[in-house]
Amino acid sequence: MLVFSLSLAACGKGNGGSAANESPSAPDGPAASGGATASGATDGPITINQSLPEKEILSKGPDGENAVSAKTLQLTEEELAKIKAGGYKAAISMHYAGNDWSAAQLKGLKDTFAKMNIEIVATTDANFKAEKQVSDIETILAKKPDILVSIPVDAVSTAGAFKKAASQGVKIVFMDNKAAGLTAGKDYVSVVSADNYGNGVEAAHILAEAIGEEGEVGVIFHDADFFVTKQRTEAFEKTIRDEYPNINIIARGGITGPNDGEKVASAMLTKHPNLKGMFVVWDVPAEGALAAARSAGRTDLAIATIDLGTNVALDIAKGGMIKGLGAQLPYDQGVAEAILAAYSLLGKEAPAYAAVPSLQVNRDNILESWETVYHAEPPAPLRDAAK
Repeated sequence: MLVFSLSLAACGKGNGGSAANESPSAPDGPAASGGATASGATDGPITINQSLPEKEILSKGPDGENAVSAKTLQLTEEELAKIKAGGYKAAISMHYAGNDWSAAQLKGLKDTFAKMNIEIVATTDANFKAEKQVSDIETILAKKPDILVSIPVDAVSTAGAFKKAASQGVKIVFMDNKAAGLTAGKDYVSVVSADNYGNGVEAAHILAEAIGEEGEVGVIFHDADFFVTKQRTEAFEKTIRDEYPNINIIARGGITGPNDGEKVASAMLTKHPNLKGMFVVWDVPAEGALAAARSAGRTDLAIATIDLGTNVALDIAKGGMIKGLGAQLPYDQGVAEAILAAYSLLGKEAPAYAAVPSLQVNRDNILESWETVYHAEPPAPLRDAAK
């Protein structure tokens, strides 16, 4: 099954301890706290953005692990010096590289590996095809990297390729989900994700406020066995049930791909014309729901989602139907993944699961949130829309 994500670780070779119009890129400013810069001019310490909100991480890992906040991860100056002297090589295998989330992850990884003097020998894009990712990993292994950072297209069908990498001593850090049958501390270093449960909670509060805390709502969920998107929907629905007794979830529709949002939303609106609001599991299918609502003449519909893509950001800034969202922090997630890869090279104990905090985004903080998420200035169209 293809898995879509938004709309996520001692010297040697063993494994220890939205479709956007334009992908954002970070400037050569501070990419991590402690004085380290994207140009790599300053020697450590390296951390993710320490100005992120202090929040309890609500998500669990793929095997039910409690999360360690990515804000606690750090490479000291001494540790960084050891890594820089090692002459290490890394590779990145993406499930899909054509959206804002992926572009920001890659930027965070590349900036941080550059600070560590770690050469990136391959960056691949499977374009949501499991067989392509398996082939990509075979090509990567021929380059003999010390590190592989990857998000599996499909946890089961790619597992053999990741097991082969682990058996060859490659230190694997996973984004968002692990390959099936692999064990933390033995086959891979860590899984790093956003606090997807926390972002689902944020989306619930946004939608509830937008509809006056009463009325009928629908849910568009990801109909796939992918724990991070399951957590988003579970968190949204539980928060509505527990905290908003006058809101009723009367419709649920599943999507298997990012382009299914319009079709599922259209059918939902036809069957339930009194819907006041809709939760959509990530930003690209939310764009489809937005199109369906416009076609149905339902511009009064309130929508909440997850992930700060360009198009949903523009709608929020304009005061449109998308009232807000819970945002992942993909740049900082990439920084955290690189730090954990360095932990394994140093023989330093790594958590099995780490997550970056959730972030609520609405019209009032849209520009500030863009800078926080992407470590970049908001694009001119977004700045203009927010005026």
